[in-house]
Amino acid sequence: MGFRVTPHNSSFYDLFAQSATHLVDGARELTKLLGAERSERESFAAAMTDLEHAADESTHAIMRMVNSSFITPFDREDIYRLASNLDDCMDLMEAAADLIVLYRIGDLPDGISAQVEVLVRMSELTADAMPRLRSMRNLSEYWIEINRLENQADHLYRELLAELFNNGADAITVLKLKEVIDHLEAAADAFETVANQVESIAVKES
Repeated sequence: MGFRVTPHNSSFYDLFAQSATHLVDGARELTKLLGAERSERESFAAAMTDLEHAADESTHAIMRMVNSSFITPFDREDIYRLASNLDDCMDLMEAAADLIVLYRIGDLPDGISAQVEVLVRMSELTADAMPRLRSMRNLSEYWIEINRLENQADHLYRELLAELFNNGADAITVLKLKEVIDHLEAAADAFETVANQVESIAVKES
């Protein structure tokens, strides 16, 4: 594959913005799944899988562009890492949706909806921040708020675990729900990892 001396200036930023838009769509689709009847959940999980595939393609497009560009807008290792971290957010949300369907979980604790509300907000903030990588300006509020939301997600996670273990549910139900809750908590952690990576890039480029 031939190397381009100078990449199209906006292409990397456009692809990062596209990746983050998939995250917004995924978080909102996950919200719909939680509000759906059990019989309807499978269709929403399938939509999540389609979004996960689209996110994968955006990630691969970024990797291909890095590999075919002689000059990149910032350190290529940071580009690889950020693209991979964004993809992790989608993978974890999609996995949670898939588990709800595969495990044939019935009623979901209200705390799971609260977890997903946090993920929706994190995805929106991430999508809003990605275009600002172009100038590396006005990003500090983004990573500060993501950190606050991740702390909120941690608190919700602990509350959900306590509820699971204290409400007398059977062991199999507890295990199924815990795995879903764990994936949603990991998704919140992944969004924070994206924000930390953006902060690191901004510091390097300042």
